Amino acid sequence: MFVVTADQNASRRRGDLVPETLEHLQHIGTDLEFTLPFERTVGDEIQGVLASAASTLRIVLALHRRQDWSVGIGVGEVDRPLAESSRASSGPAFLHAREAVERARGRTVPVPMAVTADDDDSAGEVEALLQLLASVVRRRTTAGWEAIDLLMATGGTGREIAAELRISPQAVSDRLRTAMWDEERAVHPLAERLLASLDKPAKQAS
Repeated sequence: MFVVTADQNASRRRGDLVPETLEHLQHIGTDLEFTLPFERTVGDEIQGVLASAASTLRIVLALHRRQDWSVGIGVGEVDRPLAESSRASSGPAFLHAREAVERARGRTVPVPMAVTADDDDSAGEVEALLQLLASVVRRRTTAGWEAIDLLMATGGTGREIAAELRISPQAVSDRLRTAMWDEERAVHPLAERLLASLDKPAKQAS
């Protein structure tokens, strides 16, 4: 199981972003495999439980796009039966997520994200890869996201997106190249596979 705990950065200066972030996460995609939906746990912290590595990766990168959150991923078993809320649930995955978010909001990681699981070495390798992906996401410009959002929403061609944005097809291509869109997407299957591998020992033992 995958537990994601995120803590808002600089909440006193930026205000409480929990309500709008929870709303955003609910509408990322209907295919996301939520075991328990995200909710406010305490203060300006949110937490959710996901059943798949693919859904976890999408949620984590969506949080990093907003650049307001330190994100911890805990992978492992959960105590069964799960409670109706994340706050009331327990188990190793929740403890791992707590440890991960504490590290993520410290200064020991280059990007505010950490991964913790029973296998420390493997978790460290996954963490390094996800930090690289998060870095790409966090550095994208508004123009880059504008082109990517249209591409994802419409599935249109570069020419069609260019017409919508009233720019040239070459400008669309330049935006996507600068945003490293193709490079990021190409790494997703590897990231999902490695993240899922952290959960295999728990599944085999259950």
